[in-house]
Amino acid sequence: MIRASFYQNGSHIQSFLIKGHADSGPYGQDLVCAAVSAVSIGTINNLEKLTNDSPIVVLDEENGGHLGCRFDKEVSHDTALLLENLYWTLKDIQESYPKNIEVQIQKNKIDF
Repeated sequence: MIRASFYQNGSHIQSFLIKGHADSGPYGQDLVCAAVSAVSIGTINNLEKLTNDSPIVVLDEENGGHLGCRFDKEVSHDTALLLENLYWTLKDIQESYPKNIEVQIQKNKIDF
């Protein structure tokens, strides 16, 4: 199962960590994994392209199944909007595939 955790400080998401594997299909044909990968990596790419904030990104490129993103300072409105969009997109995927992905907001900072 993929577990996506978001840390919200006040009214804005400050970081997220996505880990695990969906196991919803054979390797290379796992639609849940493909969707989560596309929207999460797309969000990080757009944070770098469209905002002045500098995300700190942690990922396991060899084994997959681990992607984290955080900021050392308060995020801008644009960054907050992109992170909120990622959260709700993953919640939509969870609604369709509850056995393969779990998305949550947590109160504690996320350790990468």
